Amino acid sequence: MFQISQPEWSGYLTSSVSAFAVAAALSLAPVPADAQSVDGAVTFAKDVAPILQAKCQDCHRAGSMAPMSLVTFEETRPWARAIKERVSTRQMPPWHIDRAVGVQKFKNDMSLSDEQVATIVRWVDAGAPLGNPKDMPAPRQWPADNEWRAAKLLGQPDLVITSAPYTMAAQHQDAWFRPLSEIPITEPRWVRAVEMRPGTMKGRRIIHHAVAYLDQEDKDTSGVPGSGNSDLNRRAMLMEWAVGKGYDYYRPNTGKLLLPGAKISWDEHIHAVGEEITDTVQLGIWLYPKGQEPKYRTYLTAFAALGKDGIDIAPNSIAQNEGFTVLKMPGRLENFQPHMHLRGKAMSLEAILPDGTTQMISYVGNFNFNWMTNYIYDDEAAPVFPKGTIIHVTAWHDNTKANKNNPDPDQWVGYGDRTVDEMAHGWVNVTYISDEDYAEWAAKHKPPVRSTSQQ
Repeated sequence: MFQISQPEWSGYLTSSVSAFAVAAALSLAPVPADAQSVDGAVTFAKDVAPILQAKCQDCHRAGSMAPMSLVTFEETRPWARAIKERVSTRQMPPWHIDRAVGVQKFKNDMSLSDEQVATIVRWVDAGAPLGNPKDMPAPRQWPADNEWRAAKLLGQPDLVITSAPYTMAAQHQDAWFRPLSEIPITEPRWVRAVEMRPGTMKGRRIIHHAVAYLDQEDKDTSGVPGSGNSDLNRRAMLMEWAVGKGYDYYRPNTGKLLLPGAKISWDEHIHAVGEEITDTVQLGIWLYPKGQEPKYRTYLTAFAALGKDGIDIAPNSIAQNEGFTVLKMPGRLENFQPHMHLRGKAMSLEAILPDGTTQMISYVGNFNFNWMTNYIYDDEAAPVFPKGTIIHVTAWHDNTKANKNNPDPDQWVGYGDRTVDEMAHGWVNVTYISDEDYAEWAAKHKPPVRSTSQQ
């Protein structure tokens, strides 16, 4: 996972806030204080507030990760021109997948439609009027700090696993804390949802991100990735937490398997914030009822694009690396989460089918290290492929001065955990199915549109 040293993390916060400050400066140009709605005009109360509630306020509210709140008119209006600039250039919300190719239906789509962008632009151009306060939608209700988000759907978790506490000094280099925690089960159990969070709100200040790996002896002989088949799948990942991350809820009749003796292997990236803080990380696990086994098992897989010689990026250059992985069973791809570091520029996920044709699954052409977005495919849109399909991942890295995130374009860059190193893989939850299941699926769905034929 991406690692950020203290100076870099501080710089990220500073640069992010500075970017918003620059954008805010755009908003300081006079906006008529008495601008009011006229018949047919776009107003905040009637038109803009619902968009902000649906697509922006998860981050842009007090206590969350964004540097300003966009909940009320009074909070939003000073940022009007900056908001127009960010949404019209599609820098915000952070949804960077190409809108012209591949899967286009997602469960967690936070992007704005063309109509929503046009509405915000018209509102700002009209003077950012409030309109009639009676048109305001009811404020959104946010879960309490100590409330599990998935509880609204599933009730309280069946298991809560807590990592050992870690005390971070007020001033200290970044730390990577990797304790083990027992999972209290005596028989195999299937997982239908997981959620992670720091133990306290203060902990969110020091825990940059945390990963819960599943450390268990997996005797799976089906030929699909278990917990030890490759360098990037040494352990099965259950969940990653970062600010703004929700929970993972597996589709019906799918899940992940816990075995007796299993442990949670934590990987916590912790940084100092000027105050000594002690905290833990908690993992909530929702189980299927005893005796209920989902038909399909889902594996989080790292489809790597490391090239023949690994990542080796020359100074002042743009590099391209590829990776090819054969599906040993038919499988459904549930999501796409490209993972690179500061030099990351773009990544594509493509399928080469057994008949030689290709299908572009997803392409992120404007990768942004500050937003590790996970694109979760809608149930009906999730692509399904037969045994023998090759998953082809291509990654591009920009190690030039044109890359504003690049700390030093004059350095050679190789593979590594640090932010100044690089990675290139797509995290994909793959649900493996039988040949009979695939044949049944194929009979019900039209063949996908295929782009080119292999020569």
